[in-house]
Amino acid sequence: MAPNMSGSTLLLADTMMSKTVEDDRPRLSSYSNDTKRRDYEWQIVWRNVFAFIYLHAGCLYGFYLIFTGNVRIWTPIFALVFTILSAMGVTAGAHRLWAHRAYKARWPLRLILALAQTMAFQNHIYEWVRDHRVHHKFTETDADPHNAKRGFFFSHIGWLMVRKHKDVFEKGASIDMSDLEKDPIVMLQKKTYLVVMPILCFIIPACLPVYLWGEDPWTSWYVASIWRYTMSLNFTWLVNSAAHIYGNRPYDKYIGATDNKTVGILAMGEGWHNYHHVFPWDYKAAELGNYSTNLSTAVIDIAAKYGWAYDLKTVSEDMIRRRVNRTGDGSHPTSQQASHSEEHHHPDNPIWGWDDQDMTVEDRQFVEISHKKSD
Repeated sequence: MAPNMSGSTLLLADTMMSKTVEDDRPRLSSYSNDTKRRDYEWQIVWRNVFAFIYLHAGCLYGFYLIFTGNVRIWTPIFALVFTILSAMGVTAGAHRLWAHRAYKARWPLRLILALAQTMAFQNHIYEWVRDHRVHHKFTETDADPHNAKRGFFFSHIGWLMVRKHKDVFEKGASIDMSDLEKDPIVMLQKKTYLVVMPILCFIIPACLPVYLWGEDPWTSWYVASIWRYTMSLNFTWLVNSAAHIYGNRPYDKYIGATDNKTVGILAMGEGWHNYHHVFPWDYKAAELGNYSTNLSTAVIDIAAKYGWAYDLKTVSEDMIRRRVNRTGDGSHPTSQQASHSEEHHHPDNPIWGWDDQDMTVEDRQFVEISHKKSD
């Protein structure tokens, strides 16, 4: 969280405003003799621009209400709890479960995660996953929805203010989405999203403080809804921006993604992005020392303990050490880089996660699976 995110993503995750395909598609010039590359021009989506202006102005006003004491103490606490719960829908749900197939989940957990992801409002799961798989498959190219090579602002929020590059559609068409199309919970969320999302993301969090502890409705709207939502979006977007620019590359110095502890904390464990791009099928999305910077992994582990999550995929220590020594930047504690590391060659088709047809036999041999369904 991604990122989306995710969102989105997240982040991961990865996206925010609901848009139609026609809104995103680049519009080519109708003049064949026009020398400008119309398909590469940025076409601004003004409704998103105005929406972001309102959200960030409202977020600043929310900060003002909090720091001037014009809010009941339980309201920002409630907003923080709501943020964490909704973030789990993006990180543990849309990102690690649905986008990367890093583990499997029984229907009660999938339903909870789908509801939480709806609370986060970073577009429905199907679109979030599609964009995120494209991001991994064609990272930092024109086909990457939030290509970090276009700068921090573009990869953080700017990509949501313009229509997508034509390569996002053309190359993205090769991404297999059949697994999500077979998931009834994902498809139900997609069909009902525009009705359910405003209720879960804005109306309920604004109303609960008013009815439970007498918060002022105006204050509740700007703190529990707008401030909370805008902050959560920016935490997710840091995975797309900061975690592709600032940080170390302990596992692969040849890619843009970085390990960034600050983003890891703010994005519930999605900031260990260099590791994640090297091993996207690992349900932990990091080399886990403890849960302090990876709360999402704790949620998945607890769910696995009670049988709601299973087939948790991770990477063997041997495979990690070999990759660190072969392609890392030397910042890993165990790094003992080989002299021939500069000969490393990246595949033409990076993988988006488990079940990607381009995943090599060698990679599959070093994957460890715990909490198997048969157990």
